[in-house]
Amino acid sequence: MANHKSAAKRARQEPKRRERNGAVKSRVKTSVKAFEAALESGDAEAAKARLCTAERELRRAASCGVLPRTRVSRKVSRLAKRLAQASS
Repeated sequence: MANHKSAAKRARQEPKRRERNGAVKSRVKTSVKAFEAALESGDAEAAKARLCTAERELRRAASCGVLPRTRVSRKVSRLAKRLAQASS
């Protein structure tokens, strides 16, 4: 139980924030999985489109503070690298 006014407010805010962050992370994971599925199928055009979507979702999560910017940059770089290797 919170003993201070500010701690009580944090306790009220946390469930909303956790739910919002979970929704953002779920959307990111879904878009990355869609890219990986398109990559596995061998369709380069679909994979490229899915990469754009995944990158947009990842960058949005970073701007909201749900994921660290450096982790997002690393993930986007690795996904783009996989697409380049599959295309060549």
